[in-house]
Amino acid sequence: MTTASQEKKRHPEYFVILPPLPPSVWNEDSALRDDELTHLYTLILNPDQTYEVKIDNEKVESGSLEEDWDFLPAKKIKDPEAKKAEDWDDRAKIDDVDDTKPEDWEKSENIPDPDAKKPEDWDEDMDGEWEPPMIPNPEYKGEWKPKQIDNPNYKGVWVHPEMDNPEYSPDATIYKFDNIGVLGLDLWQVKSGTIFDNILITDDVKAAEDFGAATWGITKEPEKKMKQEQDEKKQKEEDEKNKEQETEAAEGEEEEEEEEEGDEEEEDEEEVEEDDAAEEGLSEEDGKLKDEL
Repeated sequence: MTTASQEKKRHPEYFVILPPLPPSVWNEDSALRDDELTHLYTLILNPDQTYEVKIDNEKVESGSLEEDWDFLPAKKIKDPEAKKAEDWDDRAKIDDVDDTKPEDWEKSENIPDPDAKKPEDWDEDMDGEWEPPMIPNPEYKGEWKPKQIDNPNYKGVWVHPEMDNPEYSPDATIYKFDNIGVLGLDLWQVKSGTIFDNILITDDVKAAEDFGAATWGITKEPEKKMKQEQDEKKQKEEDEKNKEQETEAAEGEEEEEEEEEGDEEEEDEEEVEEDDAAEEGLSEEDGKLKDEL
């Protein structure tokens, strides 16, 4: 595998990969978590092989180029000749050989349901021999295991001895780039739409700060204001839409209630008409009887 240091010597378009930023940068209280605003990112490489990462001119990460990245082979490697002794016991706890399983421990995990009864229509010729269903055994204690005790022969965790890596050689110029031919951005993101512009490469930190102030520094407040106005407009539209939906739903419920009331009135009218018809029929029959008499 080609190391970053070797790659730099072969290609002027050498890439620097930033380490993961600390979780505090992206926590729920941070404005950088997902505010959809423009931010200023700065990477500073120092001659003493240290680096510093800033976001919006505030330091969020720093460290050593050699220690935080795999630019160079490791200084130390595991000694391939070292092996753990055969009698090395790294078990802190062992089974107690004097511990015995209690006589009443043997309990089945499941037992036949004592309350189950064979159905009256059970036909052994057709259905076979009836067996009660199984239920969990309340007296089941699980698999028995002897208790653990301290291992008198415990020697601790064996640590593989290390040795100097013969492939390692220090490089005091990891930070230095004599010829930058390409600038590459290798990103992982879950939402598209990210845009990068106003990229500056310089050996003057003050010049970089002035450049940031002349670009991002001028537009950040107007952008924030514009974003706030857009959010308020969007929220207003959503509130109006929700209000319309609530109004439509309320009107729908009123229409349903009116229809139900109308149906009830029609049923009442039909019942009244039937009652009137029945009374008229009785009156006619009474008249006929009177005539006959």
